[in-house]
Amino acid sequence: MNAINRRTLLARSLGAAAVSSLNSCSSSRVSNEQTAAAAPSPAQKFHHPNRIAVSTYSFWRFKDGLKLPIETCIDEAAQMGFDAVEILHIQMEKESNGYFQGLKRRALINGIDLCGMSTHQGFVSPDKARRQKNIDHTIKCVELAYKLGIPIIRINTGRWGTTRSFDELMENRGIEPRLPGYTDDDGFGWVIDSIEKCLPAAEKCGVILGLENHWGLARTPEGLMRIVNAIDSPWLKVLLDTGNFLEDPYDKLDQCASQTVFIQAKTYYGGGIWYTLDLNYPRIAAIMRKHNYHGYVSLEFEGNEDYKTAIPKSLALLRNAFS
Repeated sequence: MNAINRRTLLARSLGAAAVSSLNSCSSSRVSNEQTAAAAPSPAQKFHHPNRIAVSTYSFWRFKDGLKLPIETCIDEAAQMGFDAVEILHIQMEKESNGYFQGLKRRALINGIDLCGMSTHQGFVSPDKARRQKNIDHTIKCVELAYKLGIPIIRINTGRWGTTRSFDELMENRGIEPRLPGYTDDDGFGWVIDSIEKCLPAAEKCGVILGLENHWGLARTPEGLMRIVNAIDSPWLKVLLDTGNFLEDPYDKLDQCASQTVFIQAKTYYGGGIWYTLDLNYPRIAAIMRKHNYHGYVSLEFEGNEDYKTAIPKSLALLRNAFS
């Protein structure tokens, strides 16, 4: 009788253990299935919010008495909550190594990236010596960016120079006559040849040349992409300014988005200095997400409102759109 009881007890214990094990396996399988269902598939792409920068130009805007030191711009940008600063080359007070290392130190202490440098050059000229001067200047700027740890510089095609002033150019919506005796094909040839001469320095330093839709031959998406596609180099890409396509901008931005590695985003609080655009940033952000854009969005505030109120409002606008 005792033996039977012991056998019965043993059988019951083994059966209970088996049921418990089965329940545990079943629970584990359900848990694993739930985890697998919740995890994104390899086909799903994660889009992190774009990092928002501010150009030092936003504090200055070429207004008399507002040319702040870049150090002050870095401090202000950090206090306002930006992720990075884009430096305007002509706003630099010096070009010494000590000055550059001081800017890098300032940025690090403030938790700010130095993400870009905007430069000025013009390659649209029949004068070979003048083009070479601008090539040399661009190569120098590549080397300055390298010293600062900046991965991209903004470059321009330059203009025909037949318009007397920038104010007059803006009155004409960025359109100007060609030099007498020359064609657009001549201009594109000069620009392409000049940029190609800058590429070895860009590759050596690891600094991308970002060609902006900044008037001149890059005023239209067709002109901009003609240059980028003709050169076809990983060291020449598009730097897209949201405010430089004055009419019907969205389709034009879309045409350039696949080659874009940096965005400059215009706002015009207080009314624009030269013109005002009512830009739909959620729509622009959707266009860039469609093209899997992950890069910086750098504010270029170009309005008449005090920067101390306008720049924080611009940051909130861009954060909301590109989040």
